[in-house]
Amino acid sequence: MNILRTIIITGLASVVLPVMAVTEAKPATQYTIDANQAVLKALPFSDKVDFDNATRGLISKPDTLTITDKDGKAVWDLEEYKRFISIDKVSPDSVNPSLWRNSQLTIQYGLFEVTKNIYQVRGYDLSNITFVKGDTGWIVFDPLISPETAKAALDLINKEFGERPVVAIIYSHSHIDHYGGATGIVTQADVDAGKVHILAPEGFAEHAVSENVIAGNAMGRRAIYMYGALLPRDEKGGINGGLGMTTSTGVAGLILPTRDISRTDEKVKIDGVEMIFQMTPGTEAPAEMNTWFPEWNALWMAENSTNTMHNILTLRGAQVRDALKWSYYLNETIEKWGDKVEVKFQSHHWPVWGNENIIPYFEKQRDIYKFTHDQSVRLMNQGYNGEEISEMITLPASLENNWATRGYYGTLRHNSRAVYQRYMGWYNGNPSDLNNLPDELVAVKYMEFMGGEKEVLKKSQASFDKGEYRWVAEVMKHAVFANPESTDAKELLADAYEQLGYQSESGPWRSVYLQGAYELRNGVPAAGGTQTATEDTIRAMQAGMLFDYLSVRLNVEKAAGKDFKINVNFTDTKKKYTLSVKNSVLNHTTKQARKADVTISMSMATMHEIQLKTIDFDSAIESGKVKLKGEKSVLDDFMGMLDDYNFWFNIVTP
Repeated sequence: MNILRTIIITGLASVVLPVMAVTEAKPATQYTIDANQAVLKALPFSDKVDFDNATRGLISKPDTLTITDKDGKAVWDLEEYKRFISIDKVSPDSVNPSLWRNSQLTIQYGLFEVTKNIYQVRGYDLSNITFVKGDTGWIVFDPLISPETAKAALDLINKEFGERPVVAIIYSHSHIDHYGGATGIVTQADVDAGKVHILAPEGFAEHAVSENVIAGNAMGRRAIYMYGALLPRDEKGGINGGLGMTTSTGVAGLILPTRDISRTDEKVKIDGVEMIFQMTPGTEAPAEMNTWFPEWNALWMAENSTNTMHNILTLRGAQVRDALKWSYYLNETIEKWGDKVEVKFQSHHWPVWGNENIIPYFEKQRDIYKFTHDQSVRLMNQGYNGEEISEMITLPASLENNWATRGYYGTLRHNSRAVYQRYMGWYNGNPSDLNNLPDELVAVKYMEFMGGEKEVLKKSQASFDKGEYRWVAEVMKHAVFANPESTDAKELLADAYEQLGYQSESGPWRSVYLQGAYELRNGVPAAGGTQTATEDTIRAMQAGMLFDYLSVRLNVEKAAGKDFKINVNFTDTKKKYTLSVKNSVLNHTTKQARKADVTISMSMATMHEIQLKTIDFDSAIESGKVKLKGEKSVLDDFMGMLDDYNFWFNIVTP
């Protein structure tokens, strides 16, 4: 069986994946069962407030929820999860009960009333889509990942309240699950005609385009692990992404903002609805903002306060976020509107109602990031490194037993390491780790010193039988890297990963472990293609960003000894650049060289066509879309120096 699945990774791009026949997963061991049972005893499962909130205000929902594209292929299929997850089912042995509880909450779907004139459609994608009723139409906040899911949500609310146009879209921040579906509910033509306003925080466009362009290939591959893209949807596979069930699989679009919001307390009135914004840059995203609705004492929190501990550093890879700044902005939120707010809602999970509930909620959201920052830095200043800190740090009972600060997405363990990384970098201070050997080199020596593979397998199996799965994972990683052809080593490592996944409270942690086990047992997929950015994203790239991307593709060996200049003139924007290759480095500048080896002239639209591979340089030159003057061989050589990345690089094997 070899079925193609297209997925969209949050903050990334679309990837065509081969979903292959899977080696049957193994059951939870008694040690895992005991560990998960201990969670049931440790946390306040009798507290059902979240279940009341997650179902409160339900207006309507379809009996089944499968959303398809124009070709009839499913881009969102909640039925995959509904067949085994429901509120009345107890957690299976193979799922951490706290994560199971989270999946029971995030699987709640349909059209919900938040408060007067504010509605959400939840469970139609990883994120929520919010509709604010104006005088004549809808103001939409964060239109999901895929055009198809956003349109289905709009159809649902219009079916209930009658057809109303979308008059504005507001992007809360620059991650793809908050803007990718815009093209499903409005057209660029209507935006250009002024019929639809698009608002976003200052810097949105730059960050939406650039965040994953430079390192997009590596991030995309690791995101396969973080979101468990190839995992079966069942009790031993993918059950929840922490913020929602999973990601939809349509091709995300990008409609650029018509207005940037640049300062806190900036007021905007659209279609009779007054909104006041709070800028929160550098928190959950580099460009992000909250929104206050004074008429209804309602507060939209973007992704700055969800019903989980969020990531300070996402496992797919990104720049480390500022936990201290995050806590600062949450405190500012409390000070600005804490005495008035009656409902707070956001782009994931369910709302909280009542001032008496919201303020304690905000204080704990603020304090989870402040605590993680302060205590990680305290231990860092006592001389402990990131790994040691992650093993030592524990939450106070007030945060530990609070459902909204549990680690369904971020975790205290990896967030504390992220704080260490932000201040201290990768080096932990121990000289042995300054120039240590990489895994492939050290693994062979480890096996030799530990008595060889056969002896290591024997001892590791004994440790596995004692439930020491973290240790088995550490040891067997070396066995696999020393001998990647060893089926026994890969199977035992997969078994350890699997049990660690079954015990994980974090959706991404579970996915990472189970995806690792999947690839050890089934191999790394060799089929399927990748698209490192959607078409709209490519077309939104500025020239400088494009040239930065070309720079990281320059192959050192192929560029060795080369020294040349290429002038690039864009006929539509009237901007001119020089690309120079020297010392195996590509530089670009707007101070154009008077004499270049070759000059090319074209429109940015043609450049985008070349990037999208709908035309190549030779064809563009032949058709006249590109004018060339000078030595064409220089351009040919340059294009031959650029690497094309292999998406399916190895992770759990060398």
